Formats: sequence, structure tokens, C-alpha cells
Amino acid sequence: MLTIIYGDEPRSIYNTNVYFKNTYESEWLESELAKKMIQDVDDSEVLGGECIKSPVLGQIPPERLSGGVKTLLLMLNESDRIFNASTCGDNCAKWILEIAKQKDLTINLRHMMNFGKDTDFEIKIKNGGEVVHSMKELIPIASKYLNQMVQE
Repeated sequence: MLTIIYGDEPRSIYNTNVYFKNTYESEWLESELAKKMIQDVDDSEVLGGECIKSPVLGQIPPERLSGGVKTLLLMLNESDRIFNASTCGDNCAKWILEIAKQKDLTINLRHMMNFGKDTDFEIKIKNGGEVVHSMKELIPIASKYLNQMVQE
């Protein structure tokens, strides 16, 4: 299940780029899910654990992937930690939901992420314990906690 904490979370890893650079393992890129995420989000092909083929940049190391893909890979491989998912664009939302189908995942958000108007999901909002199943249910609850964050 996906759990979201809106606003400040002291246990959250905010600088996912630095964290990824110092912790990723080449095997992370070799799973089918990782390859699909990299192809979809960065339009790039995994050639091996240390080499990605980007249509824009040519052959690149994993450290040159987008911040969103790096954060997704961290979520997939270190789901016991809480990562700042605000480094991800909305194009990562479906992959966050996919990872959360496979394992319990808690993320930190400091913005309104669009999980899809016609997407059914189950997300727990840790701030108040609410469980939502659609964007229609999520938006007013997320807005409440995000507005509290701005006022503090």
C-alpha cells in the first residue's frame, strides 16, 4: 500500500540525487520494472547496470538519469526509507502506484501529485489517517495538508 506524508517529514531523504549517487547498485537497473520505468520516464534504454542509452545524451551512467527515475529506483530498492517524491513529475505517479502494489511504500510529498483522473488506487494519508481511492477523494485532503504546510 502507498502511504503519503504531506509537508515536512524529518525522516525523509530530500536530496535523492546525492543519496542515489552514493547508494545505488548496478543490479537495480537490471530488473524488468526498472527497465520499464527508465524507458517510460526518460525514454532511455538500459544497456547494462552501468550504461543507459539516452536519445538525447547518448550513452550515460545511471547518475545521469532524471531525478524522477533515480527517486523511483530508490523507492523500488529501499522501500524501508521515506523519499521526497516531489523530485518526481506526474509521469512518475503510475510507477509509484506500481511499486506500492508490490510492497508497502511511504513517500513524502510537498506538492499535489496527479495520480490520474480515471485511476483507482488505495492511498493512506499519514497526516490524518485518511484512505482515498481516487483523485476526487485525494485533492481536498491533500490540499488541506499542503495549505497547512504553507501557513507554518
